[in-house]
Amino acid sequence: MATVEASREFRLLGLNQWLIKQCKEMGILSPTEIQEKTIPEILKGRNCIGCAKTGSGKTAAFALPILQKLSEDPYGIFALVLTPTRELAFQISEQFEAFGKSIGLKSVVVVGGIDTMKQSLALSNKPHVVIATPGRLADLLRTTDTFSLEKIKFLVLDEADRLFEDSFSEDLNDIFEHIPKERQTLLFTATLSDPIKALKDSTEKRPFYYEIQSDIATVSELDQRFVLVPPVMKDSMLVYIVREHAENKSVIIFTSTCRNCQALANMLRKIELDCVPLHSLMSQKDRLSTLARFRGGMVKILVSTDVASRGLDIPIVDMVINSNVPANPTDYIHRVGRTARAGRGGMAVTLTTQYDIERIKAIEERINTKLEVFQTNENEAVKLLKAVSIVRREVELKLTDSNFGEKREINKRKKRILDKESERAKKKRKVKQKGN
Repeated sequence: MATVEASREFRLLGLNQWLIKQCKEMGILSPTEIQEKTIPEILKGRNCIGCAKTGSGKTAAFALPILQKLSEDPYGIFALVLTPTRELAFQISEQFEAFGKSIGLKSVVVVGGIDTMKQSLALSNKPHVVIATPGRLADLLRTTDTFSLEKIKFLVLDEADRLFEDSFSEDLNDIFEHIPKERQTLLFTATLSDPIKALKDSTEKRPFYYEIQSDIATVSELDQRFVLVPPVMKDSMLVYIVREHAENKSVIIFTSTCRNCQALANMLRKIELDCVPLHSLMSQKDRLSTLARFRGGMVKILVSTDVASRGLDIPIVDMVINSNVPANPTDYIHRVGRTARAGRGGMAVTLTTQYDIERIKAIEERINTKLEVFQTNENEAVKLLKAVSIVRREVELKLTDSNFGEKREINKRKKRILDKESERAKKKRKVKQKGN
């Protein structure tokens, strides 16, 4: 009886039976609030802005109506999904493939870290859905002519608040030059930024907008705490917390930079705490392998930059530890949103120095919740200080000797040169077109 009722709920949204059946096979028996409100409007052909917390089912909210429209008029490239991180791009692709299994959906992921020739060839085969990070897609549009985005019906900006940051603006502008003005645009985000507010309030062809309102920006099941610690003791306190309070638990340790992420992971492994790092200086193969090992429970500790803070579906995370206090409260919200998902409990502990007090106050004001003190045995952390400090110095020296991060700087210089050449070529083409 319950299954019949669930099917009826999905059918009321206007979804076809084959999609409802596919949802059921994936264990999705009834729509979430964001799906219930946005899917009917997308099926009507409206542009849409959906704002809801991480884990609320935003991917299915845009994937299901896109697949229904695709099944009525199948051709490629039908939809373009842009997202800020590689890991999220692969995750979205997996969900599209699962939902579209019965119609033989073809999707392609276009991200950095993968051979451009292979990606260009895959795009020339006209997949139905392209999921991309802006940088790599813009590069391909500038340097190849093997595919076209001029007939897409849907443009999706997932984690739209991140995509509207300045670092993506040039690439987005280049992409927008290659897609049709007559299209359906869908923006989904967990955070309502100023550019999205401006779009929401635009009087010209105002989009359908739905935000799941909450006075508290983090879930009630999340136990949020902080530890006030001198800067010199941050590493030893981190080791103490992991050993004493996270044994056999699934833990994500967030940190600020790629170098610090790698150093922390190397340090923890040297003191026999099995962990894996995740940051943007790793190869794409290693990044996907890391996530698979952590998701599968083969490794209990993931040390990551903010690349893991957005949108990734990691079913069970018992604890999040912030080794630094994020400057932006939004980044804090996304980090701690990795735990206490789908009604489960979870804990977030933030290591705080005397220099971070104002940041903590800003976070508390934003989430409308006071962070409680996490009770620790400081004497036990002090006992670890000497040994942990020695190991930390060792791993830092090895990273320096290996020229960690130097390759990125070389690649940045190469990219600047290529961008200048591309810009010159674009100007020549425009001059030639005017002459014709």
